[in-house]
Amino acid sequence: MIKKQNLHTHTIYCDGTNTPEQIVEAAIEKGFDSIGFSGHSYMYYDNYIFPDRTVEYKAHINRLKKEYEERLKIYLGLEVDSYSGPETDLTGFDYLIGAVHELKRADQFFSIDESADNLRQVVEQYFDGDGLALARAYYEELSRLPEYGTFDIVAHFDLITKYRKVAAFFDEKSKQYRDYAIGAAEALAGKIPYFEVNSGAIARGYRTTPYPDPFIIKELKRLGFGAVITSDCHDCTKLDLYFDQAEELLRACGFKERYVLTDKGFKPVVL
Repeated sequence: MIKKQNLHTHTIYCDGTNTPEQIVEAAIEKGFDSIGFSGHSYMYYDNYIFPDRTVEYKAHINRLKKEYEERLKIYLGLEVDSYSGPETDLTGFDYLIGAVHELKRADQFFSIDESADNLRQVVEQYFDGDGLALARAYYEELSRLPEYGTFDIVAHFDLITKYRKVAAFFDEKSKQYRDYAIGAAEALAGKIPYFEVNSGAIARGYRTTPYPDPFIIKELKRLGFGAVITSDCHDCTKLDLYFDQAEELLRACGFKERYVLTDKGFKPVVL
């Protein structure tokens, strides 16, 4: 039985604070059976991560697979943004996470993940002050993830709510908002098999609960998605943050199992 696994993990190759070795050692110390690295993908419109950096990342993780094979199972993944572009090489990975961190309007890209102030400016500049229109645009883009690649996991399903504590851009209890979120879930059903219960925003102080909200988790259950538990780790001290509570949340939403990646694909583990 697999005790612990985290498949959403970032290193100094993108926006994480730790080397891959530091994360591997932390995983061993915390009793993990396996760890999956998920560096951010190259994005042609940004000077953030270039293709040669991804090549270095892949080579480094593949080397660690061999070095630690007696102590920890290591998987090589990639978190792929919807606008990464055709130049992004999606080959050679054990799994792929599909994500939306950016939206596009009038040939301009803008982040929904940078800061509350930045998102406030986005709402004013691109959506005439209508936060619900922003939410609609986000979920429409999320619905299109299968157009960009064959993904195993949907990342932080309701990332658009990240700054809810400091800036309420829309009413998350409104029927309109919930229809947008459920519409995206229905669009992705049967196309991306798994979603993550993701504690990353808790680690960084933006939320007190993981992504996604319970009403979304229940809809994903109804639609046949499998659940994985991740910490969206950017700091190895928080590698297993909220894992026990995430299991409780899944049980409360009707799940009886979570999924883990193995050499034979994703397998269920009883909650």
